[in-house]
Amino acid sequence: MSTAGPLVALVAAAYLAGSVPVANIVARSRAASDLRTVGDRNPGFWNAKAQLGARAAVPVLVGDVVKAALPVLAARALGLPWWAWYVVALAGMVGHAWPVFAQFRGGRSVLAWVGGTLVVAPVPTALAITLLGAAWMGRLGFVRAVRIAVVALPFLQLVVEDQWRTAASGVLMTFVGMRFATAARADRRRAQA
Repeated sequence: MSTAGPLVALVAAAYLAGSVPVANIVARSRAASDLRTVGDRNPGFWNAKAQLGARAAVPVLVGDVVKAALPVLAARALGLPWWAWYVVALAGMVGHAWPVFAQFRGGRSVLAWVGGTLVVAPVPTALAITLLGAAWMGRLGFVRAVRIAVVALPFLQLVVEDQWRTAASGVLMTFVGMRFATAARADRRRAQA
């Protein structure tokens, strides 16, 4: 089977799925402001939680993870090579960052990264989530526990898988880092204006 046709179709599907502005759909359903204009201006889980409350933010968490995971699951189910899974995951993250359905003003792609990573590297991700849980239960706080798990993930993947898949995961992680840097630069410009 040729990889090109199914891969192109799945990249397009992943971008469109990633473009679904879950956080703003949830905010609109609660007659709240566009999350791109309030709080940290990120239409994602943390801003939804801050603006709408923890219970209202749960569909954002689930939706952003699932919308990124499903196209990657399809790539795996179709028997595409492992590297194609990463391409599809990145397309979903790009869709979340620059959504066609939300004037290309999206989020930082953290939960889209989580959704893709759960599928492309399930064993290392499960180990990282276990580490996150242990650190959180060890009273390090949730944010610090997440940071520990994120930093540990490539090392866990290198042990469980190989350097090529770890490098591909590094590309996905770098994309999220670039989105955070872009957001920080925009915040500085707003503060100076």
